[in-house]
Amino acid sequence: MSARYPDAGAAALPFAGLVKRRIASEVVAIFNDRARGQKPVVRRPDGLFGPRSVVWRVHGDVTAMMVGGVSGLLLQMLHPAVLAGVWDHSRFREDLLGRLRRTARFIALTSYGGREEAEAAIARVRAIHARVSGTLPDGTRYRADDPRLLAWVHVTETVSALAGWIRYAEPRMNAADRDRYVAEMARIGEALGADPVPRSLAEAWRLIEATRGELKVDSRTREVAALVLGSPAHKPSAEPLHRLTMWAAVDLLPDWARRMHGLRGAGPLTPLVRSGTIGIARTLRWAFG
Repeated sequence: MSARYPDAGAAALPFAGLVKRRIASEVVAIFNDRARGQKPVVRRPDGLFGPRSVVWRVHGDVTAMMVGGVSGLLLQMLHPAVLAGVWDHSRFREDLLGRLRRTARFIALTSYGGREEAEAAIARVRAIHARVSGTLPDGTRYRADDPRLLAWVHVTETVSALAGWIRYAEPRMNAADRDRYVAEMARIGEALGADPVPRSLAEAWRLIEATRGELKVDSRTREVAALVLGSPAHKPSAEPLHRLTMWAAVDLLPDWARRMHGLRGAGPLTPLVRSGTIGIARTLRWAFG
């Protein structure tokens, strides 16, 4: 993800500035592998989007993207072929944080990086997809570069990120901007080879409804969901906030998807989960200026 460091005005309040820098540093460490020399992606106006795009607005909110990202992942894995691609060709069970970091970096590069950076990131992903294929437990063949599978991954990521933004950042986002976000994200879906690619929120939900008949849950689905939702925080002190993020991600799922996973919502605690997550979001926005 792209992150802006705390503003220089914090120098007038030394303690507040210290707290801001500490929070920002902790968040940056989650999404960037310092051992590999990774640093936050620099925002450049010459990329696929730009400062006036809805993508820049939505993808700049850490909390909304974290909640939406986990929720989107839970949606994606309901498709057996998408799940199989990850199960058969990924080390996610040993390196879940690494996989989440790679996904977050792809989003940051395509959202905020220069055009060459964004196109290189897309080319790398397409090359990986071209090598991924296999057979489902029922004998059906699958390929990760199947346009329809890519469309499912794309649409679930898109609607989940947007849902996270609306719930935890801009509840009154107008319909035109919601559609504009989906239309902007279509550039990424098309570049990755997805087909069909929705260009409005209504089209996105129609595609999801049209795909629901292909979704299923089995032991592998349950194992991956348990791994994602039960994953530890990057450090013990962050565990309470991490748990809250997982609850918020489950709460963000459509009711039918939550039922398929066999997950319960927060129930009477829903207002507490949502207000707590809003509190985290506001704190992180303050920290990143």
